Amino acid sequence: MRSRRGAAIALVAGGGAVTTMLVGLVTNAVSAQSHWPSWLGWLQKHPWLSFVMLGVVTAGLTALLAALDDHRASGRSPDPMVRPDDGSGPPGAALVLRSLPRDTTAFTDRSAELELLVSSVRASQENEEALPVHVIDGMPGVGKTTFAVHAGHVLSERFPDGQLFVNLNGHTTGRSPVQATEALASLLTAAGVPTQQIPVGDDVGAITEARAAMWRSRLAGKKALLILDNASSYRQLEPLLPGGSGCLVLVTSRKRLAVHEEVVLPVEALPPDHAVDLFIRLSGRSADTLDPYALEELVRLCGYLPLGVSLLAARLRHHPSWTAEDLSERLSAARDRLGELRAGERGVAATFGLSYRDLAPERQRFFQSLGFYPGTDLDAYVGAALGAVSLAVARQQLDALYDAHLINEHPGSRYRLHDLLRDYARGLADEGDSMDHVQAVQRVCAYYLAALAVANGHIVRDGAGGPPPPDGTSQVETPPMESRTAALGWLENERPNVLACIREASGLALHDLVIRLAAAMAPFLRQAGPWDQAVGLHRTAAQAARHTGDQRALAGALTELGVVRRFMAAYPEATEALNEAVTQYEAAGDRRGKADALNQVGIVWYLTADNDAGARAQTEALALYRELGDRHGQANSLADLGMVRRQTSRFEASVEAQSEALSIYRELGDRYGEANSLRDLGIVHCLMGEYALATQRQREAFDIYRELDDRVHQAYALNELGVVQRLTGDLEGAREAHTQALEHYTDLGDRFGRANSIRHLGVLDRLSGDAPTAIRVLEEALEAYRDLGSRGGEAASLSELGVARGLVGEQGGAVEAFQQSLEILRELGDRCGEAEVLNHWGTLLRTSGDPAAGRGRFEEALDLARDIRCPLEEARALEGIGRCDWTVDRPALAEGPLREAVTVYRQLGVSASVGDIERLLVSQAG
Repeated sequence: MRSRRGAAIALVAGGGAVTTMLVGLVTNAVSAQSHWPSWLGWLQKHPWLSFVMLGVVTAGLTALLAALDDHRASGRSPDPMVRPDDGSGPPGAALVLRSLPRDTTAFTDRSAELELLVSSVRASQENEEALPVHVIDGMPGVGKTTFAVHAGHVLSERFPDGQLFVNLNGHTTGRSPVQATEALASLLTAAGVPTQQIPVGDDVGAITEARAAMWRSRLAGKKALLILDNASSYRQLEPLLPGGSGCLVLVTSRKRLAVHEEVVLPVEALPPDHAVDLFIRLSGRSADTLDPYALEELVRLCGYLPLGVSLLAARLRHHPSWTAEDLSERLSAARDRLGELRAGERGVAATFGLSYRDLAPERQRFFQSLGFYPGTDLDAYVGAALGAVSLAVARQQLDALYDAHLINEHPGSRYRLHDLLRDYARGLADEGDSMDHVQAVQRVCAYYLAALAVANGHIVRDGAGGPPPPDGTSQVETPPMESRTAALGWLENERPNVLACIREASGLALHDLVIRLAAAMAPFLRQAGPWDQAVGLHRTAAQAARHTGDQRALAGALTELGVVRRFMAAYPEATEALNEAVTQYEAAGDRRGKADALNQVGIVWYLTADNDAGARAQTEALALYRELGDRHGQANSLADLGMVRRQTSRFEASVEAQSEALSIYRELGDRYGEANSLRDLGIVHCLMGEYALATQRQREAFDIYRELDDRVHQAYALNELGVVQRLTGDLEGAREAHTQALEHYTDLGDRFGRANSIRHLGVLDRLSGDAPTAIRVLEEALEAYRDLGSRGGEAASLSELGVARGLVGEQGGAVEAFQQSLEILRELGDRCGEAEVLNHWGTLLRTSGDPAAGRGRFEEALDLARDIRCPLEEARALEGIGRCDWTVDRPALAEGPLREAVTVYRQLGVSASVGDIERLLVSQAG
């Protein structure tokens, strides 16, 4: 190879000489002062022949160079270990898991380490053995992450179900290591698990175990590759390990981790010759133009670390006038100025110092400001706030820092500092005025407040209002957010960064910023969660408000805390927070805030079936809203008051309240509130036997929820539609609606809605003749309601369980269930539910040979149903009385109540029940 290269160089050199000579002949052909000797003189006398020969030589050289290039290309052998992603993988969820960073050109030859890893994986897979955890360890800057990412790309075809990358921040200055529970949430989200389905709670250990179990379940039976980068301890990463044997885990850390059954892959500094090759390749210079002794000194000064080598090579590439000797002298002179770094990092720090000092003064200040940023990644808008510059200047500065290899570029025009560069920038920043840190955090928090005000304009309900934008932010440049979708996307991306800024502000005692940012994030966290993070945020805000003595701010934080606790079904904690909020608002003289807190605590009391307390809270809130002229608050209280009245079987009063709320929502253009009132009106109309109107209201509500892309409330509307379909005899349609609702609830992690769907499906199983399945399903719903503390749901499940147990001959169990259900319903004041249970109990007694006792239960149910105007239970009670009389051979006495039942059933449109009774009456007439 070397001889061929030498021959090629000689031919090119000779051709160049001939070309030069011919050019000289041509240019001197007309000169009378210079004469060429021998045969060259003849060429001088015939200059046109020189042009011809020049063309021939040029063409020959071109052909020769092309041939040499083709030969070199054909002789090149691609790295057999590299398998590029051809995009042929299966579509769907697996694609979501392909999140490896791109492979980098800075990777240099580590064939020994790579072969060791590939051989280990190949042997385990061929022997069908469990893949051990592979720990890649080494000193900072040695290229652990680069090696892991490169290995991930090489091995990607062996793990078709996905490749994931997670930075655990084990050794990131100014940032705490990522907790296992947080990392699991990110992994589950990347694997397609909706945020609302990820387990949450106060017990970190229990939540970590639950999330780890879900993560292991998602990867069960799959072949996936997981890179856990920058781990601090085995305890941190253990919950993240898949349970299956087919997944490969690569761990990088600056520590030597004690991992059970691990394979340790130590990544040492590059061999000197490899480091030199990497430098030459990245510098863009020919090896012949670089002094070999200077190159050896440069890579030695970098500690043979790939990070330092790549940064230094980039400096030489961007300074064409510099030589390797110049750069070596500069680096040698700069080494001692960063002596505060550990010896193992000295070369890397010196490289950073050289790159930093090469920046213009304003760019140096901008780079320093990045060290104050508490978030993970940033865009030009954040950069502008940190650096106190315009957006255009921030973009220029970020681009320049990227070109200087001082920051990394990520998708979506975002940037991230490497861990060591973050340390370096923070160290530089700490050398300045301590107030610089505070002011930088204040600026970035002000930016986020301005951007959140724009985002909240799209996601907060029409007419509901949102946190007001802060003073002095009108000139702050914010990202364009033209739609709800764009706003939600921005919020999703920036959520961890905003929360990190709030923590930083709290640590700097910037209490007002903590309070404002928490309030601005509240609308999004209500909708998207994670709710455990929201709880922590609002607790921090409440603590900040206590520090400042701001009662109004404290009440606002407590209100948001109570709302999130309600979402988590932590009703006692929600009640405690909201009651304190009411007290604080009252002390601060904030009537609107007090009304808001009363409205929210009233909802909690409704959910826990404390109907008297719920009605009092909503009535007081309504009065305050009317005094204030707050139309939206009036609508909210009326709607929630309507639900309390419906739950206590005051149907006409419920319709009145909900209808007034609906009118106000429509007046304000609040589509979400309009849909909620329509849905609850549908429920009331169903209870009143007005099934056609109930169906209409539920379909109207569903259409609005779909327009708003609100899957949770779509599911609620589907469940209510299913109930109407069941009552009107469309069991197949009802099952389809409840099943679809169950899928929504399961995906979204809504436990209460899921329990409702399961209960409704259990009723359908019973009506379809499958009592054993109905019992199993209803017991599942009962357990869920008890876990949630839902007394109303518990009573409804017990009622249906009593019916199903009676069908399989478990009369004792059926009676016990009816008794427990009645006890709860009477405590709740749900008289319609009480009438339904009495009708079920009467049917059990009649069919088990005690029609007299059964008739007594039916008569109780009839009195209740007529008193509260519940026509369905009235018809069922009349039918039960008639059938009891029929059973004891009193058909003449039975005919009256049976015909009354037929009349009511016909009014309701319950044709199946009408047919059954008419057939019975016809048999008597015959």
